[in-house]
Amino acid sequence: MTPHLLLYGASGGIATALTELLLQNGWTVTAVTRSPDKITPREGLTIVQGDATMESGVKAGFDAAEALSPVTAVVNCLGNVFLKPIHRTSPTEFADVMKLHVFSSYLILHHACAKLSSGGSIVLVSSVAARTGLPNHETISAAKGAIEGLVRASAATYAGKGIRINSVAPGLTETPATAHMCKPPAREVSEKMHPLGRIGTPEDIANAIAYFIDPENSWVTGQILNVDGGLGHLRGLPGR
Repeated sequence: MTPHLLLYGASGGIATALTELLLQNGWTVTAVTRSPDKITPREGLTIVQGDATMESGVKAGFDAAEALSPVTAVVNCLGNVFLKPIHRTSPTEFADVMKLHVFSSYLILHHACAKLSSGGSIVLVSSVAARTGLPNHETISAAKGAIEGLVRASAATYAGKGIRINSVAPGLTETPATAHMCKPPAREVSEKMHPLGRIGTPEDIANAIAYFIDPENSWVTGQILNVDGGLGHLRGLPGR
């Protein structure tokens, strides 16, 4: 059976790299996005317009995917970069970030854990900020911390059904959403923060997600994989 990925938030930089990687390796991909015009149609790819922060959008993705072939993996790449100290963050802004990151993950888990009756893999995207105190990251840290809690608890709940649930936790990754953070002089500062001396690429994160959803890696669940150039756990030498 050809492996089949149902991908939410499919127009972002990491999702685009993941789609390309999987199509090259013979996967079928159903891509759900609010902006279908940002995705280039190609063989093996089905594009669905839908908002994963709404149950109707998540359901539309499953309906379209299951009409093609059984879904073997589900990935949520929906998210944004929100950096602001907590005293300047309004209640509406905080709620919006939680909806985008956490509520979408809840909806996707809610449907995927019910529908993957033959087992499969689910991957959510966290952040190095969930475990590492970084200035102005209070809101995004809270959201990503919630996602890591969802991953661990749901992985325990559904392991007996053969559903594997994992997460990748990137450091700063160069995508259209982070373009303003990847220009000089901010880029040089960020590179020095990461012990490996560079910021991430979408391909770095896509490769990690691909590992989790590969059917050959069927004995891995409940894991948070930091793909962050060492930022979360290491400290580089001064002046690198």
